[in-house]
Amino acid sequence: MKKLKIGIIGIGRLGYEHACNIANRVPGSELVAISDKNIARAKEVAEELGVSAVYENPADLCNDPNVEAVAIVTNTNSHVDMIELAMNAGKHVFCEKPLAETVEKCKKAEKIVEAHPELIFMLGFMRRYDHSYAIAKEKINRGDIGDIVLVRCYSQDPIAIIKGTLEYAPRSGGQFIDMSIHDIDLIRWLTESEPKKLWAIGGCYEFKQYKDWDDGDNVSCLIQNENETMAFFYAGRAAAHGSAVETEIVGTRGTLRISAVPTDSLLEVMSEHGVCRECYQDFVTRWHDAYVKEMEVFCDNVATGTPANPNVYDGTKSTNIAFRCKESFLKNELLTLSE
Repeated sequence: MKKLKIGIIGIGRLGYEHACNIANRVPGSELVAISDKNIARAKEVAEELGVSAVYENPADLCNDPNVEAVAIVTNTNSHVDMIELAMNAGKHVFCEKPLAETVEKCKKAEKIVEAHPELIFMLGFMRRYDHSYAIAKEKINRGDIGDIVLVRCYSQDPIAIIKGTLEYAPRSGGQFIDMSIHDIDLIRWLTESEPKKLWAIGGCYEFKQYKDWDDGDNVSCLIQNENETMAFFYAGRAAAHGSAVETEIVGTRGTLRISAVPTDSLLEVMSEHGVCRECYQDFVTRWHDAYVKEMEVFCDNVATGTPANPNVYDGTKSTNIAFRCKESFLKNELLTLSE
C-alpha cells in the first residue's frame, strides 16, 4: 500500500503525539519531515523517529518535494498562515483545532481551501473519531434513542497541568474557543443543528487571574438549537481527579452516556481510601486512539479523493459559536443567534 508522505509543523505535546502516530501507528502514513521553531527539539524528535528532513522555517518544509501532506500542530494564531503556505505549495492539509483565533481568519481559511479543490483539508476535532462517540452517532442515526432532546457535555482538565494551562491562557482565546470548542463541535455533529439561542455563564472560582483575560476558569452554556434540541456544556480547568470528559445524549426513547467514569480500564483499587478507579491524567492519553483514527481517515481521504470531515466550514461555525458564547459570558445575557 502506498503511504502518504507527511511533514509535521509543530512538535509540542500534541504535535509529538501526532508525529509518533504518523511515524509508527498509522499504516497509510510515513513521517518524512519535521519543522519547529525549536530546532534542537525538532532534531531530537527526528532522530528518535528516523526522519532525515528537519526545518526551522515551515515554508521550507512545505516546499519540500518529498512532502505530500502537512500536519499543522502549531499555536492557533498561526494556523491560517500555515494552511496558506502548505496549500499554495500543493500539499494536502490536516490542521489541529481550533481553525483560527477569529471568525475573520476562519473565513480567510475557507477561501484558501476553496482555491484548492484538488487538495484535501481536514480539521482535528478528534472526538468524532473516538470509538465510543462513533458508536453513539450510529445509534442516533438509526433512531435507537428516538429524537434527541438534550446533549450534555462536561470537559475538565486536571489540576496537575495547571502551570502550563495558566502560561498559555492569555493567548489561548479563552475557555470557549480553546476548550469548549470540542463540545460545541460535538453538539453540532450529534444534533445536526446550529444554535438558535445561548446563555453562557461562569467565573474565576480558583484562579482569579482569568478575570484579567476576560475569561473564567470554570464556564458553562445552555443552548437551544434551531431544531429545538437542547444542549448544555461545562468546562473546568482544575479537576482534582484528572482529565475528565463526559457526554450524555438524552432521547425520546433512550439515553446514551459516554465516559461517566473517566478511566482507561476496569481496574478498581481497594485501599485505606476505599474503592476507587483511577482517572486519565492528561488528554493525550484519553484521546490517543482517536488521534490515530483521525489520521488514518485523513490518509484514506487523500488516497480516495474523498472530502474530509470535519471540514473548514465546521471550523468557522464552531469558532463563531464559541465567540458568541464568550460574548454572552461577558455580557451576562441570553443571545439570540437566529430566528
